[in-house]
Amino acid sequence: MNEQRLIRITPDIAVDERELDFEFVRAGGPGGQHVNKVSTAVQLRFAAAASPALPAELKQRLRRLAGGRMTAAGVLILEARSQRSQAQNRAAVVERFAALLKQASIRPRRRIATRATAGSRQRRLEAKKLRGVTKRLRRGEE
Repeated sequence: MNEQRLIRITPDIAVDERELDFEFVRAGGPGGQHVNKVSTAVQLRFAAAASPALPAELKQRLRRLAGGRMTAAGVLILEARSQRSQAQNRAAVVERFAALLKQASIRPRRRIATRATAGSRQRRLEAKKLRGVTKRLRRGEE
């Protein structure tokens, strides 16, 4: 059967797992012979720019959030190498991928411009005058 596996990001956004490319490479670090022979590290590649599952504004926020983890062509690259097994690293990288997309799906709140109160402006000016007096007193006789 050709079962479609979806990674649910939000109630209305889901990414088909077939859009993800996994590459298994050797991980460094401790582990002796095991780490030298087995490709346990996982590299996930997701062509975010070409994905039909993501709205345009989410793609823009994802690009900003991903930073150096996204190529100029719009391919998101995530790695996981902390676990000992390939399956655990694969699960960890998919979880991080979903968390990143979920964070990108949150619209930032619009800032409402406010003005300083008359009292706060008055206090600021008085503090500046006091500071000027202190500096003038420090100058001494010339």
